[in-house]
Amino acid sequence: MVILGIDPGLSATGYGFIEAQGARLRVIEAGDIRPPRTQPLARRLERIHQGLTELIGRHRPEVVVLEKIFTHHQHVTTAAMMGHARGVACLVAQEHRLPLEEHLPTHVKKSLTGNGSASKEQVARMVERWLGHADPSWSSDATDALALAIVHAHARHHQRNLAGVLP
Repeated sequence: MVILGIDPGLSATGYGFIEAQGARLRVIEAGDIRPPRTQPLARRLERIHQGLTELIGRHRPEVVVLEKIFTHHQHVTTAAMMGHARGVACLVAQEHRLPLEEHLPTHVKKSLTGNGSASKEQVARMVERWLGHADPSWSSDATDALALAIVHAHARHHQRNLAGVLP
């Protein structure tokens, strides 16, 4: 199964494609889409849309996994800006008729590192461990997207194992 993890952001939207075969994971591609900050909002959103559409066409994922939106009273503007990019990611998934799954950032961090408040560096190290591969060109947005895909792959694998055990 090919899984696309997306870490939505207006400045950088991270993406990570992995192939999951049982418990084995293989990275296909990871990176980020960085619309120029000088462009108007609509153009930046269009660039994210174009980038995700092209990537989905190339790798044909079976599911898209997004970070669930969250707000903190000190970061309302950040959440609103992330919401724009997140909306584009949801739209692209719908345009391609792909199922959309969501995970809270704290759940992803806890699942990968054992700590729901893990730093981006800790998440990146665990992504490297789970995939057995790291690319120095990966941004923290890309490793966060890969983390989403990894957590989804493991949750799906465990659900299948439980389904086979339970009557």
